[in-house]
Amino acid sequence: MTTPPIIEFQPTEIDAIAATEGRVALLIGAEGKLDQAARRVNKLSRGALVRFVESEAFAKMKSGQAKTLAFPAGMAAEAIDVVRLERRPSQDDARKAGAALSKLRGDAALLLLAGSNSKVHEVALGLALRDYNFNAHKTAEASARGTITVMCSKPEETAAAAAPMAALAEGVFFTRDLTNEPANILTTEDFAARLAAMQEIGLDVEILEEDALEKLGMRLLLSVGHGSASPSKVVVMRWNGGEKDAAPLALVGKGVVFDTGGISLKPAGGMEDMTMDMGGAGVVSGVMRALALRKAPANVVGLVGLVENMPSDRATRPGDVVTSMKGDTVEIINTDAEGRLVLADVLWYAQQEYKPAAIVNLATLTGAMIIALGHENAGVFSNDDSFAADFLKSAAAEGEGAWQLPLSPAYDKLLDSRIADMKNIGGRPAGSITAGQFLQRFVQDGTPWIHLDIAGVASVKSETALAPKGATGWGVLALDRLVRDRFEG
Repeated sequence: MTTPPIIEFQPTEIDAIAATEGRVALLIGAEGKLDQAARRVNKLSRGALVRFVESEAFAKMKSGQAKTLAFPAGMAAEAIDVVRLERRPSQDDARKAGAALSKLRGDAALLLLAGSNSKVHEVALGLALRDYNFNAHKTAEASARGTITVMCSKPEETAAAAAPMAALAEGVFFTRDLTNEPANILTTEDFAARLAAMQEIGLDVEILEEDALEKLGMRLLLSVGHGSASPSKVVVMRWNGGEKDAAPLALVGKGVVFDTGGISLKPAGGMEDMTMDMGGAGVVSGVMRALALRKAPANVVGLVGLVENMPSDRATRPGDVVTSMKGDTVEIINTDAEGRLVLADVLWYAQQEYKPAAIVNLATLTGAMIIALGHENAGVFSNDDSFAADFLKSAAAEGEGAWQLPLSPAYDKLLDSRIADMKNIGGRPAGSITAGQFLQRFVQDGTPWIHLDIAGVASVKSETALAPKGATGWGVLALDRLVRDRFEG
């Protein structure tokens, strides 16, 4: 498993700066005022720092950006990294500042002279998140990584504030690893084993095998995996950190470890990207890991349906009719619209077994979502405006793009079937909305519910502010914030 870097917090030691190897970084506000540590760096570098801070190049820098002064005279360091950041910056700017430093440092050791900056812990989170590099399957020996040390005016307080951030970073890394893994490695068996291993950090983990799923009547979920040699599973992760009898928040994730489209075979171009079709389950798993690591005072249950959608002589065919755990019948018009079938049964099971206070489900569900919102925002659908508003507030606070789209009975007619209770697709018009309408049929009246379509944000082709290209871990921060703000006692 890829793990975030260890960041140590220490009191500022002026005399240690000259002999520090690797990179030395400073946080300097727009006015260019230097604190004691910065003045020492300026003296050691024979005035190079002041010359830069007084230059037009510094004036043009945006908050959170960093520039490098290479091989400063009078210092053992290979570079001075100057970050423009106010003493009381926004959370977003602080995290971007940390990410900028992470990109510059590479494998070198880093000493950050943070002084009395009020968001040092957020800078550290940005450093950690951008430090991710998925190289599990590269044969070249990985370079030794240098240490990260932060010198600041209140190291003990800062370390305490950074501790839950470290748990969040590990949750994000766990999600990214799962989403980046190829399907021949991350089989349904392997996925379940990785989740079972989280019992070591305090989660209660239960794995429902195919015989149990058959007895429960999860025929929709099982129909998706009929064509694969990999057994379908549902994994339940429980974190009981809140009041004993309080109803939990349920997080439900789609975990299609690989999606060919089944008999409705996808085009070859881009099919290799379908290793990320388990992104919803990856987010749920990362959130549960973060909650356990930071010992969240809340009750949360995470459920993921793990399947593989493959063509074979056993695969579900277009035109088949399958009965859900709820009892409704579904005409399978397109076997490539399989994620909603997985979610439907797991949603119903979550409600029957755990009587949740609210439900959030996540899935890389529709290509139509990418057409609608691109790669900047996830789609948000809900039966409860207050609950949706709380999530959107949490997502905005964590800098994770999300946008609410409508649900309406007017769209239901698109799911009408001649021979069953419903079809699994409604055609091209409003494709993401009809997917949400389908899922809503498996949510009991009175249960606040949010459906997050993360098709455009789970994995991207270019780097983001806090992640390299590939899996982003989108949703871990926002859902953790939702738990903190709405469900912790």
